[in-house]
Amino acid sequence: MAQALKMPLDVKLMNWVANILFAGLACMALGALALWAARHPMWQLRGITVVGDVAHQNAVTFRAQLASRLQGSYLTLNLQEIQRLFESVPWVQQAVVQREFPNRLKVTLREHQAAAWWGEPGGGKLVNTQGVVFEANPDDPDADRLPELAGPVGQSQTVFALYQQLVPVLTRLDMGLERLELNSRGNWQIRLDNGAQIGMGRGEPDELLARLERWTSTHTQLAQRYGQHLESVDLRYPNGYAIRFKGVTTLDVPPGSKPNKS
Repeated sequence: MAQALKMPLDVKLMNWVANILFAGLACMALGALALWAARHPMWQLRGITVVGDVAHQNAVTFRAQLASRLQGSYLTLNLQEIQRLFESVPWVQQAVVQREFPNRLKVTLREHQAAAWWGEPGGGKLVNTQGVVFEANPDDPDADRLPELAGPVGQSQTVFALYQQLVPVLTRLDMGLERLELNSRGNWQIRLDNGAQIGMGRGEPDELLARLERWTSTHTQLAQRYGQHLESVDLRYPNGYAIRFKGVTTLDVPPGSKPNKS
């Protein structure tokens, strides 16, 4: 039986080089074809459909914000970058971007739901219903009725969470919470819609609520005795609170006590 002839080394090397060159040329050809296809006019982006929460958005705003920043065709556009661009627009909390064959994009928006001002009214910062601060300027008249929340940077969710707990307690007395502030020393201050100030001091939410309940449980009786115009309440006392009505000097009220009706 004849033995198979061994191929010379130089011939093997030539074959390997030829195969590599052929593979390289094939890849280049495929790449050029893909590039040509990607740049073909049929893949040129023809439009973007925006759906979802669009109460504070309009086409003019989007064109001004995004038109010059969209780079690429339908096939090559970076959807994550487009998502970031949409989420940089005021009021937009979340954007979901999808391709729609053959040459359009669909963007579904979820807007922030404003729950309060952060800082000063009209300052351009709001708090949404998750307690997150975002920058926007409301253009509706109801914005004037939003409460005010304030505190150190990064504390908006803590402030908003306490606000949600305090409101039901004050509502039982037909009082509206106009402003809640946490200062840099950790002290909490309330301003009611009638201008009255309530100093709550420091503490965990449970402690603060207990102090507030201590006052609200006796407020009606005190108001009947001393007058309806409340000016201030100081809840920082360990065994009671101090309260001031218009025209009445400060009263120190221990817990569980009742005003003298004589």
